[in-house]
Amino acid sequence: MRVQHKVVFTNGFSPHQPHQIVPCSVLVRGQVKGVPRILLCPAVAEVLPCLFGNQTRNFRLFYDGKHFVGEKRFESIHDLVTDGFITLYVETKAAEYIARMTINPIYEHVGYTTAGSAGPAGGGGGGGGGSGNWRAARSGAARDVRAVTPSALADNDLSSPGDKLSALVRRATLKDGEHTAKYEKAHNFKVHTFRGPHWCEYCANFMWGLIAQGVKCADCGLNVHKQCSKVVPHDCEPDLKHVKKVYSCDLTTLVKAHNRKRPMVVDMCIKEIEMRGLRSEGLYRVSGFSEHIEDVKMAFDRDGEKADISANSYDDINIITGALKLYFRDLPIPLITYDAYPKFIEASKLMDADERLEGIHEALRLLPPAHYESLRYLMAHLKRVTLYSKENLMSAENLAIVFGPTLMRPPEQDVLATLNDIRYQRLVIETLINNEEILF
Repeated sequence: MRVQHKVVFTNGFSPHQPHQIVPCSVLVRGQVKGVPRILLCPAVAEVLPCLFGNQTRNFRLFYDGKHFVGEKRFESIHDLVTDGFITLYVETKAAEYIARMTINPIYEHVGYTTAGSAGPAGGGGGGGGGSGNWRAARSGAARDVRAVTPSALADNDLSSPGDKLSALVRRATLKDGEHTAKYEKAHNFKVHTFRGPHWCEYCANFMWGLIAQGVKCADCGLNVHKQCSKVVPHDCEPDLKHVKKVYSCDLTTLVKAHNRKRPMVVDMCIKEIEMRGLRSEGLYRVSGFSEHIEDVKMAFDRDGEKADISANSYDDINIITGALKLYFRDLPIPLITYDAYPKFIEASKLMDADERLEGIHEALRLLPPAHYESLRYLMAHLKRVTLYSKENLMSAENLAIVFGPTLMRPPEQDVLATLNDIRYQRLVIETLINNEEILF
């Protein structure tokens, strides 16, 4: 869409000066010295010529209901120009300082460990989740944020092919607690307009501009410059007041916000299923009533760990299995993540069973710790389901048919590619179930 006017800055700029807006038929360029003026003329192009610092700069204008520059959106061209005055002045007069302001941040000095720094691998499940944890760290509480990934469990891998499977078997003897990770999580930054003066919580410098002065983490509330957000460590500690729901929430965000190893949906549903549903025919294959499944979803979103999913509320176990499957389907990043997906599919295509097993094990090491732990717990549960297959008629293959598309989604939403991958998804999940004790 073409804009209905073009704007010309004249006579230089000072952020403290007023500016005039007059029809172009009245304004004679340079008529009044020292006062920036704006020309409003019929549109001839999507261009904003700007005379600034004795240099003419041309900026392309964009409009889609609001005027916008990058991620900034303005109600009027006047707001765009005013914000442009401030931005141009600051970036011109303080360019060297802006380039250096991330070098010596206060954020790192008060106890945060950067993602690339060395430090002892911490134990304990998940990150501290209560309100304002990162603010507590800013007051001096030191914290190690380096994640303990599944790859850290493979220190004793042997290089010879004959020893690979035996190394896998040795890892299967690790206790549950040794899989516990201090989950690393990147901040979920969104462009934000701050009301009143604000200072960056990474570099402690002023956040300039009229709107969209910086970014705010939607999960923990950290406020920083956009350029500072690129170097902030992956140490987000989600605050429950920012995490409003359980379903459709990023898995790592959820477990860190609630200070858990796994999402409570996974733990509570599996516990309920194993108490009263392992012998139920068609477990996970038979669907429960969609309205009741939606009720369970709303109960978790509303009540969290206090949600009542007992037999008194939902006597049909298929409602609980449906709610668990829905949780995995609704994850914004699948349990088997987009980054790891190609490696799993590639491994499933290997004809030799031992090579396939080793390939899937290598793919598991690509999963984020929270995803790895949740997958491990789910596969152990599904393995227990298969122990009752004579009664529930759910073999590892049947469960894999159900859970393949639920846990795995290709990065590219190509219908043909998705259809071609279905059999490999099934083979991945079937292998994970059958070899759960070895792979995890």
